[in-house]
Amino acid sequence: MKRTGLVRLEGLFYIYSMYNVPYFKAAEQKQVIAFMKHHPFIILCGVDEHNKPVATHVPVLIEERNEKIFLQAHVMKKQEHTNAFQHNRQVLAIFYGPHTYVSASWYENKQTASTWNYQAVHAGGILKFMDEEKLHEVLTKLTEQFEANPHSPALVQQMDENYVEKMMQAIVAFEIEITSVQHVFKLSQNRDEKTYHNIIGHLNEQDADAKTIADLMKENAANVFNQK
Repeated sequence: MKRTGLVRLEGLFYIYSMYNVPYFKAAEQKQVIAFMKHHPFIILCGVDEHNKPVATHVPVLIEERNEKIFLQAHVMKKQEHTNAFQHNRQVLAIFYGPHTYVSASWYENKQTASTWNYQAVHAGGILKFMDEEKLHEVLTKLTEQFEANPHSPALVQQMDENYVEKMMQAIVAFEIEITSVQHVFKLSQNRDEKTYHNIIGHLNEQDADAKTIADLMKENAANVFNQK
């Protein structure tokens, strides 16, 4: 089952589509926001003036203000994606975490398709570029958040001012006001209890991503089966 949403923004149409079934949803919106904050390295997608898709990868700050969500980050100037965002401010931020293959051989009913477990959030919104003062503020907040050490020499306020000023000439800050949020937290919630725990056991024998998904499934097991 797939649902397509259509949102009208500033006289243009922004189309998004995401795998969307009731099983694979968070119980509360705050869980979705927490996931976004835990996975701040996003894929940022847009379309240029010739309708050519563009994308880049950036770490973002996530702020909640006046019951709205805003993303802040920076990109290099004169890049294909930067130019595209200047012509078309409608963008899609994709947040993603660990993911893993799930074999139907682990199911009680083996005559069922294999699948993939994952978590992802698609946040659509309007991007605006900011001035140099805001750029310095964003750089300061980014280093503070990701260094997570008030004594780190890598903090902007600890760097040589001439170096920071030179670096700022090559980049531009932006903010995205989020206008739509879609998510999929697909963790085998539609399987019977025995199959669910079989999957956890097999995932614990796989790679690091699979083990992480297994841990998420363990945490979620009580919620899944209390609702049935």
